[in-house]
Amino acid sequence: MARKKETQKKKPVFQHEAYIEGSGSVVNEKIADTLIKNYMPYAMSVIVSRALPEIDGFKPSHRKLLYMMYKKGLLSPDKERSKSANVVGETMKLNPHGDQAIYETMVRLTRGNESLLHPYVDSKGNFGKQYSSKMYFAAARYTEVKLEKICAELFRDIDKETVDFVPNYDNTMQEPTLLPATFPTVLVNANMGIAVSMASNICSFNLEEVCETTIALMKDPDHDILSTLKGPDFPGGGLMLYDEEELKKIIDTGRGSIKVRSKYNYDKASNCIEITEIPYSTTIEAIINKIDELVKAGKVTGISYTRDETDINGLKIAIDLKRSTDPDKLMQKLYRLTPLQDSFPCNFNILIAGTPRVMGVREILTEWIAFREECVHRRTYHDLQKKKEKLHLLEALSKILLDIDKAIRIIRETENEADVVPNLMIGFGIDEIQAEYVAEIKLRNINKQYILRRVEEVDQLRADIAEMEEILRDKKKIRKIIMGELKDVIKNYAQPRKTMFYYQSDVEEEEENDETPDYQVDLFVSRSGYFKKITPQSLRMSSEQKLKEGDYISQSFETTNKAELVFFSDQAQAYKSRASAFDDTKASVMGDYIPAKLGFDEGEGLAAMFPTTDYSGYVVFFFENGKAAKVPMASYETKTNRKKLAKAYSAKSPLVAVIFAQEDTDVLLRSSSGHALVFNTGMILPKTTRDSQGVQVMTLKKKAVLASAKALDAESMAELEKYRAKTVPAAGKPAKELGDADQLSFT
Repeated sequence: MARKKETQKKKPVFQHEAYIEGSGSVVNEKIADTLIKNYMPYAMSVIVSRALPEIDGFKPSHRKLLYMMYKKGLLSPDKERSKSANVVGETMKLNPHGDQAIYETMVRLTRGNESLLHPYVDSKGNFGKQYSSKMYFAAARYTEVKLEKICAELFRDIDKETVDFVPNYDNTMQEPTLLPATFPTVLVNANMGIAVSMASNICSFNLEEVCETTIALMKDPDHDILSTLKGPDFPGGGLMLYDEEELKKIIDTGRGSIKVRSKYNYDKASNCIEITEIPYSTTIEAIINKIDELVKAGKVTGISYTRDETDINGLKIAIDLKRSTDPDKLMQKLYRLTPLQDSFPCNFNILIAGTPRVMGVREILTEWIAFREECVHRRTYHDLQKKKEKLHLLEALSKILLDIDKAIRIIRETENEADVVPNLMIGFGIDEIQAEYVAEIKLRNINKQYILRRVEEVDQLRADIAEMEEILRDKKKIRKIIMGELKDVIKNYAQPRKTMFYYQSDVEEEEENDETPDYQVDLFVSRSGYFKKITPQSLRMSSEQKLKEGDYISQSFETTNKAELVFFSDQAQAYKSRASAFDDTKASVMGDYIPAKLGFDEGEGLAAMFPTTDYSGYVVFFFENGKAAKVPMASYETKTNRKKLAKAYSAKSPLVAVIFAQEDTDVLLRSSSGHALVFNTGMILPKTTRDSQGVQVMTLKKKAVLASAKALDAESMAELEKYRAKTVPAAGKPAKELGDADQLSFT
C-alpha cells in the first residue's frame, strides 16, 4: 500500500519569521470592547501619569526632573550650576522620554523663561521667554542650571518618610510619588495640561496671599477667602478686571474666566505708546500681528508703526502714533480688538488619589492641608522612632556608667569575639542592640566625660519623645506646626503682587464707533445666487446687468452701505453679513456668488435676501402645503457676531417664496391647479419662533401645491380690481376664487 504523504508545513518567507498560533485568523469583536481594551489604558495613562498636576502642584515630568536635581546636590548654595545636558541625562533615569522633551520641561521651570511666579530652577543662558513665540531657547549644551532656594521647601524632610517612594521604570532606583512641599505650590504657580477628554488650567496666585489664606482656613473653615486671596497674580503682571462675582465663582467651583489687560504708558516726547506688560495668555507676536492686520484693514487709524523693542531690560511693544491721536482712546479700542486684553480660562482640574477632580480654591486648600498634615504626621513619627532608638542605646550607656571597669573586664576576659555581645547582655541586663552599641564604642571614648556627656542627652530625648507623642495625638498641634512653616515661607519668599486690579467704573468704556463709510447703494440678487452692490453713480453710467445665461435679477433694494443683510438659503438656514463686507462693483460684472462667499453647506442654494438697518418689519414664508408663517425680522437679530442661524424657518414643507413686509401688505398666491388667492398679511399673527409651521392660508385641491406668492403694489392692485369687476356674479356677490390666474398680467 502506498505510503500516505505527510502534509508539509508552509515554510516562512523570511528566515526570521516565527509561527504564531492563531496568527492570520479573523476575530469578530465589538468596537466598544476594542476601544476599552486598547484605548482606555492609553487615556488613563495620559490622565494619571502625564497631563494633570497632583496636590503637590507638579506633573510627573516636573517632579522627576526636580528630584534628580536634588539628588545631584544642586540645591546646595555651595554647588555650582550644572550643564543642562547633564541634568537632562540624569533625569532620563526616571523619565524614559526624549532629551528634548525633558529639556523643554526644564525650560518652563527656569527663572529665565519667566513662566512661573516663583521659578524652581536658577538658570544661566538663553531660555527663551514665555511671552514670545519667536524667542527660542538655546540648546541644553549651552545653558546651566541649579535649584532655586525655594526648592528647599519642596524637599524638606523628604528623607524622613514623609511621602511614599516607588521604583522607577526599570526598578533600579526609587522616586517619590509626591513632593512634601511646605506651601500650596499647586496655586502659587500656573499649570496647564491637556489630557484625553479633559484638561487643566490653573492660574497662579500671590504666594503671601495663598499662605495667609491657608492659615486662615485652618483656623476657620468658613473663612471668607476673598478677604485674603485677592485674585490671581500672573508672572507677566498686567491689570486684572476685579469682578467679584466671577472671582467667587472661581473660588467656589474652580471654573471661570479672568479678564486681563496690558499695562502701558504714553511717551509724549516721541508720541509713542509703550506697552510693558501683557496678558499671560498671549504673546508679543500675536499682538503686533493683530494690530498690523487692523491697520491694513482700515479698522484702526492713528497708528503709523508698531515694533517690538523687547531687550535685556524686559518686554516692550512700541506703537508710534499719528498727530492728534488720543492715546487713551486708541488703547481702549485696541483692548477691544486685539489680545492686548485677553481672558484666562480657569479649570482647576487636579488629581486627588489618582482621580481627576475639578475643585474650587477652598476645596483645593482643604485637600492640601490634609496632605500636609499627613506629611507632618509621618515626619514626626519617623523622628519619634529615631529618638526612641537613640534613647534605647543611651540607656545602655547609663548602665555601663555604674561600672565601666566591669564592662572592660567582661570584654577582656572573653576568649571568643562572638561571645562579647552575649556576655555584655548577661553582665548588664541589656538587649542585643544595646550590647552591640556598647561593644562598638572606641577605646578612646571609654571615659567618664564622654559617657556622662552622652547620658545627659537622655533627659532631653525623653522630653522630645513625650512632645512628639503628644503631637501625634493632637491634630491641633500638627496644624500649628504647618502654620509656623507657612509663616516662615512668607517671611523668606514672599514678593509684592505683580498683577494689579482695575475696576469697570475706573475705565470710561468708549462705545465702539462704527467707522464704516455710509453712502447710498443699490443691491441686486439674481435667481441663481449672485449678488452685486452698486453705487447710484455707477448704476447711472451702466444700467445693463451682466448675468449668466438664463439667469435674471430676482431682488433689488435701495439701502445704505451700513445695512445688515440676511440671506435665507433653501435649506432652512439664514446667513448674516453686512453690505460693507462686499466690494462696490459695476453692473457689467457678474458679482459675488453668495453660497461660496458666505460658506453655504454643500448643495445649499440662495432663496432670498433682505437688507435691514433696525430689524423692523416682518418676514413672511410661504410653503408648498399652502401654509404661511409670519416671523418678526427682530428674530434674526443677534447680540454676538453670529454668521449662521440654523432653523431660520420651518423645513416641514418646501419653501415657495419669502416676502419682506415693513408693514402688512396684500399678497397674491397662485396654486399649481391654476387658482389664485389674494389676502392681507395682517390676517396672520406673527410667531416669535423662527421655525414655526405657520397657518393654512390657501386651501389646495388634491395633489395641488402652492406655486408662487407675490406682494402686490398699487398698480397691481388696480389691475386686480378690474379683473374682479368682470368676475363678480349677477347677484353682486364677490367670487371666493379668482379662477384662471393666467389672465392677470402681473402674475
